[in-house]
Amino acid sequence: MFFLLSKVVGFIVLPSNAIALICGLGLCLSLSRWRRAGVGLLMAGIAALLIFGYSPLGNVLLLTLSERFPAWQHDGRDPDGIIVLGGAVDADISVSRGAVETNASAERVIAALELARRFPKARIVYSGGAGNLIAGLRAEAPVMGRLFEQFGIPRERIVLETRSRTTDENARFTRELVKPESGERWLLVTSAYHMPRSVGVFRKAGFDVEPYPVDWRTRGWIDAWMPFDKLSAGLARADTAAHEWVGLLVYRMTGRSDAFFPGSR
Repeated sequence: MFFLLSKVVGFIVLPSNAIALICGLGLCLSLSRWRRAGVGLLMAGIAALLIFGYSPLGNVLLLTLSERFPAWQHDGRDPDGIIVLGGAVDADISVSRGAVETNASAERVIAALELARRFPKARIVYSGGAGNLIAGLRAEAPVMGRLFEQFGIPRERIVLETRSRTTDENARFTRELVKPESGERWLLVTSAYHMPRSVGVFRKAGFDVEPYPVDWRTRGWIDAWMPFDKLSAGLARADTAAHEWVGLLVYRMTGRSDAFFPGSR
């Protein structure tokens, strides 16, 4: 039930979808006896479209998330395991086309391959099931498992978690699968903007991980002043940020995270 509700709510709260719904409702009302209210909604929707599409608001919301954890620095002690969260691969297209189809979060895959080469004794865990409500019939993890082997990572080093559909399930199912021991060092690889929520649920699950953020999407706070030159780009950035902020709130309210906005300890 939580999975279904999270996807439905997640759809509605995205700025692009919310604006479309507002404009659609406004159009319907403008053709009825509530014309004034409908016109007002249409104007509000257009204003929101311009603000979210062209202003740097999406960058500001995203930067607040992505700057929460700094880039990981090696202190001389090698990790025992590396956990890579799903969300970087379209499993259905990959299987249909016979080639790995990555998306805007492909840096997670690149980081996994780099870390596997850099730390040859570490286990490589890919946590990703079928998390798309509409399509997403195939799990990501098997696709990535084959890719890892193609890049020369021995099968015995690879651990595939195929059941998870949400970040909360990523944490719980991965912990059940790898059974981390006291004193082990585990890196968590995911997009920088997704790291606060990810760290919160892993801590709640009793799995102590070290953040390894990638996929920053911005140059830093300098982009908080830079407007977008394409409406679609600004909306996409705002959608990504809104999804995470709502996720942080819902996860905290439902007890799935140890804090609303987890940070470095």
